Amino acid sequence: MTSVPSGNAAPVTAPTGQGVGPLLRAWREQRRVSQLELALRADSSARHISFIETGRSRPSEEMVLRLAEHLEVPVRERNALLLAAGYAPHYPETPLDDPALDALRAGMEQLIQGYEPYPALVVDAMYNVQAANRGVLMLLDHIPEHLLQPPLNAMRLTLHPDGLAPRIRNLREWRGHLLAQMQRQIALHRSEPLRELYEEVAAYPVPADAPGAEPDEPVPYFALPMQIEHEGRVLSFISSISTFNTPMDVTVAELAIETLLPADPATVKYLQSLLP
Repeated sequence: MTSVPSGNAAPVTAPTGQGVGPLLRAWREQRRVSQLELALRADSSARHISFIETGRSRPSEEMVLRLAEHLEVPVRERNALLLAAGYAPHYPETPLDDPALDALRAGMEQLIQGYEPYPALVVDAMYNVQAANRGVLMLLDHIPEHLLQPPLNAMRLTLHPDGLAPRIRNLREWRGHLLAQMQRQIALHRSEPLRELYEEVAAYPVPADAPGAEPDEPVPYFALPMQIEHEGRVLSFISSISTFNTPMDVTVAELAIETLLPADPATVKYLQSLLP
C-alpha cells in the first residue's frame, strides 16, 4: 500500500453557537422526521422533543446521543451536538498514523493490496487520498505534478482538465455521477469545506466535444462504468465504496475504501498482464 501525504484536512463540523435545540431541529427537519416520530423512536415524548428544540429543556448527554443515533447524525456532528449541549465530545478523533490504529491500517493495507492488479484506494470525508495500491498509481501516469501535491484529492484528480478528465471516455456521465455523490455527502454532513470542494470541481470546464452526453445505445453494463484510456486502450471499471460499520472514532467513521471492479474481460486481461 502506498501511503499518500494528505496534509491537514479541513475539519468537517456541524454549525455551532446556536445551542443544541436548533441544531437537533435542523437535523430532524433534514431527515424529514416529525417530533412525534422522533419521540417514538427515542422512547420520549413529542412535548419533550419540542422543549429541547426550543431551549426550554436541556437534554441529558444520553438523550443527545440517542436522538443523534435515531437521526443518523454522522459521528463528527454528534460531537458538535454534545458540545452545543454543554458536554464533552463522546467520540475520539485519532490520527490515522497513531499506533492505536495499527491494526486498522494493516487491515486496509491487506485489503487494497489483495485487490491488485485492480485499483483500490482509501479516502477521507474530503476525498483526500490516504492510501492507494499499484492499480491506482498506474492510472495516475502522466498526471502533472501540481495535481499530485498534498493534499492529493480524488475529485480534483478525476475531474480537473489536467487530470484524468481528458482520458475518461464517458466524462459527462461519470462527472454527473461524482457530483451527485458529493451532493449526497453534503446533505449528510452539512459540511462547508465539502461544499467548497464541490463548487470548485463542478466549475471545472467540460470540453464541448466531451463524449457521453447522449449515448446512442443503453450502457451495456449492470452499473455505470468509468471508461478511461490508458496507453492506447480503453479500460472499464465499476466503482464500489465500503465504509466501517458502527465506528466509534471520528477518523474511522470518515474513511472509505473505493475499489474499481473491471467491467469487461478485456480490462481484466490487460490489468493482469500489466500488474502480475
